[in-house]
Amino acid sequence: MMGDLGVEDELSFKDRFKQYVMVKKDGKIICSTQCLNPPVNMPSIWNITDIVRQEKLDFLSGLSRCLLRRSPENSHQEKEWDAFLGFLQKYKKVAIGKHERFQFFILPPKEGSSFNCTFACYRERRKPSECPVGKASGSTSHVIEDACSPCNEEAVIGAQTCDLSAKASGRPEKTNVQNISLESNFVHANPSYLKTLGHTHSGWSFGAIAEFVDNSRDAKATKLEISIDMIFSRVVGREIPMLCIIDDGCGMNHQEMLQMVSFGHKQPDADDPNRIGRFGIGFKTGAMKLGKDALVLTQTTNSRSIAFLSQTLNEGNDNLEIPIVSYYRYGQFMELDKQNETLFKHNLKAIKEFSPFDKYFIGQKVGLFSKDGTGTHIYIWNLDEWGPNYSLQWESGITGGSSFHQGDILIRSRRVRARPGQMTQMVPLDYSLRSYLEVIFLDPRIKIYVQGSQVKSRPLARSLNRTVVENGTIMGKLVQLTLGCNQLEWEEANCGIFLYWHGRLIEAYKRVGSMMHNGDRGRGVIGVIDVTNLMAEDNGHVWVHNNKQGFQDCEVYAELEKWLGERSDKYLDEHVDKVELKAGSGVYKPDNEWVQCDKCRKWRMLSHGFNSKTLPLQWFCYMKPFNGECEVSEQEVEPGVITISSKRLGYSSTEDPEEIKCKLSRQAVGTSKNMGENDSSHTMDDDQAKNSSAQTRKRLRRSCRKS
Repeated sequence: MMGDLGVEDELSFKDRFKQYVMVKKDGKIICSTQCLNPPVNMPSIWNITDIVRQEKLDFLSGLSRCLLRRSPENSHQEKEWDAFLGFLQKYKKVAIGKHERFQFFILPPKEGSSFNCTFACYRERRKPSECPVGKASGSTSHVIEDACSPCNEEAVIGAQTCDLSAKASGRPEKTNVQNISLESNFVHANPSYLKTLGHTHSGWSFGAIAEFVDNSRDAKATKLEISIDMIFSRVVGREIPMLCIIDDGCGMNHQEMLQMVSFGHKQPDADDPNRIGRFGIGFKTGAMKLGKDALVLTQTTNSRSIAFLSQTLNEGNDNLEIPIVSYYRYGQFMELDKQNETLFKHNLKAIKEFSPFDKYFIGQKVGLFSKDGTGTHIYIWNLDEWGPNYSLQWESGITGGSSFHQGDILIRSRRVRARPGQMTQMVPLDYSLRSYLEVIFLDPRIKIYVQGSQVKSRPLARSLNRTVVENGTIMGKLVQLTLGCNQLEWEEANCGIFLYWHGRLIEAYKRVGSMMHNGDRGRGVIGVIDVTNLMAEDNGHVWVHNNKQGFQDCEVYAELEKWLGERSDKYLDEHVDKVELKAGSGVYKPDNEWVQCDKCRKWRMLSHGFNSKTLPLQWFCYMKPFNGECEVSEQEVEPGVITISSKRLGYSSTEDPEEIKCKLSRQAVGTSKNMGENDSSHTMDDDQAKNSSAQTRKRLRRSCRKS
């Protein structure tokens, strides 16, 4: 054993017994090292599969040791090696790796010592036939895996360990860690699991597209383009449709790309209000719902990566392979890690063979990045089918920025999503991507294009008539609900509450209170509420479904439904049901009209009486009627919005109730007097009344058709 020798002594003692070893993790090279006093047939590549705390591995003192010394040739690897050993030393952890014949453990350097070298323990692994439990397959970062050690308390769920001391029958005995074989096992991912992931959004295809929109917003993108284009596929020998999602966000480096395509990662301990993504499955579930194959091209300021998630590539395989190719980026120049050239060629060959992308097509798409540009491109093909056609239907708009016919992506079935109490079949949000993206964000800032034409955002809270803001408390947390009437929703016989979480739409047209029991109750009434704080627990847990299309059944959600029902019914009683409908007055104009600057994305309130329909599609702050600059702060909602207290009575506490009674009495007397005068001066017979009523209904129908 070498435990009694110092590191520097061993360097001179064993310098002639050395072998070069490449240390890697997740397919990425950490450093090329010299292994002093290696065992016979020691592998030249050590793949690290796990990192655990040192105190859990008390059996290491009985293993053979060797010494790893850093190779000084590569300065970049020197930094990687120092950072790697520094991490092990700081957190007192051991890096565990595996080979067909050996299990090895890289130990942390001693306190105060340099990072030039460190000890490593090793032992021969048992053959699979010697281990009755835990036979599985896997590979490195380009085949999805999660290695686990029997000594690691954070072991991957589903991985098995080899228990040599368990009895053949009866309940197995508790096994001492020294008696456990160090055979590593891997989570097995059959390619059919990709289809299962797509079922997450089986009820609504736009939920899958929303996953990509969320990722773009989290990446701080200012522009997002969604389109379906026809491209030629060499695999099938004809043109096929391809869904393209392109943003100008910050992009992803190799590790972030690897995390995106991997199956499962640790959820954050806290709920970040500035991020929508949380569960780590959005890209995979969204892509596999929309099509069988997806390619991701992403670029940061210093890297570029390509990943290929494909059912076609993995058809007939026993495990899932996801080719990834990454480059170092220096300005406009890209440099491949030469030591990964073999793997690079294999992955690039797979991409070219099983996708429409060759080096020219990839180069064309890369050209969409500007000189210093960053962003992410997602391309999906072999789209989900609907009989002889596709589930999605796309229409190209008129070129030149026409507002009369803009392109759109539609769900072919045109089915309306089921909602309690809903009778109308005219809900464009359910089958028109453009209509859905108009309201997907509570405070829209990102520019979104569908089939080449820009989506005009429609912030619901700014487009209501008779607007009322309700404040309340649910289970000790403050909530705010904005209610009002919307002309467009009235014409389409829709109503309900729009629930946003992290500023993103989760539920639309949720009927509450009496709306659930009467299809025409509350027609045109819309509510808007953000429930981010309400649906978050102190421990970081959130009550949102992982497809972000609904909320879990929980106490706080039940209390929210009850509160929304009470406030909505109160609004209907006080602001809708008592309003007399007059001929020609059935139009709910917004209390204030707003327009969004195409440059700064700030919302500007239009002057009273200004016709917003006269504005161009691309409007800027310097134009009429604002005639200002983008630096001017955004305006708030005018004081005309009524804020109602939590009291149900319609008078202020500072006013004497007796005075209110006198007022109401005088009003009632005046009303009855006027009614008497009208009855005496405008008496009509039955036939005249019927004719007048029929004419009124005709005028109402004509008015509705015009509006």
